Amino acid sequence: MEKIENFFERLARERNITVEKMKNIISARIEQGLHDPDPEKRKAWEAIPYEGDIPTPEEWLKYAVEKLEAEGRDDLLRRFIDK
Repeated sequence: MEKIENFFERLARERNITVEKMKNIISARIEQGLHDPDPEKRKAWEAIPYEGDIPTPEEWLKYAVEKLEAEGRDDLLRRFIDK
């Protein structure tokens, strides 16, 4: 989980906000996506595996990283890591 926390810390630092605020922003976006009027967009958000009522920021991040790696797009991750 340490790498995930580092990701959120970095996003927060780059935006000059707290990690909690950053996670709240991500949570709000997840909520919006799950209620998107476009069924295709909603389906994409619903594909995120989660244990509670909605995906957590950590569950979203894990899913996003795994999806990028599976699609051979880990170059996008490297660009962020190499910053």
